Amino acid sequence: MTSAATICAISAAGAGSPTAAAQTCSDVDIVFARGTTEPPGVGWLGTAFINSVRSKVGSKSVSTYAVNYPANWDLYSSVRAGGTDALAHVHATAANCPNTRIVLGGYSQGAGVVDVITIGQRVGLFTPMPIPAEDEPHVAAIAVFGNPMRTMNGGGSLVDKSPVYGGRTIDQCATGDQYCDPGPSDNTAHYAYVQNGMLDQAAAFVAGRV
Repeated sequence: MTSAATICAISAAGAGSPTAAAQTCSDVDIVFARGTTEPPGVGWLGTAFINSVRSKVGSKSVSTYAVNYPANWDLYSSVRAGGTDALAHVHATAANCPNTRIVLGGYSQGAGVVDVITIGQRVGLFTPMPIPAEDEPHVAAIAVFGNPMRTMNGGGSLVDKSPVYGGRTIDQCATGDQYCDPGPSDNTAHYAYVQNGMLDQAAAFVAGRV
């Protein structure tokens, strides 16, 4: 996990150098929010997604940021905290590394974190926490998995709910995933995104936009 400060790393210059420091920014920065109750980090699906994106972008450098939030069952407070942290990271990266292509990703509750900073309207109890207009052009792609806001009042796919980011988004919901699919549930579907090919499909979508 790296922070914006690491992505835009400051390396000390040699003694007597006229420049105090030099910046190194990655080509792509993947900001990922883990699922409910997962330990801090990008989570199991985030790790697989990041690895898949890296395998598809050739020589481009890829940094990662794990959204720092509780990911607990106090969903409203937890998602809001995640949105606040993700917004701060996006803003810092856009300001310090303007050529870095930012990718937003999330799984399960983490998909909800991405929703609140990119949707155009209220969904259930969740009101938008929009990415500032000056940072929006730096967001190249969005990928979410098992998105619970799809089934909430006013919900639906993020592709359709975000007038700004819909065209840059892939919102993956496995058939039978009870957290995003209102149809008959399959207890394994929420954990099947690697095996069913949807994760690799999302990585290819993202790689084509960075």
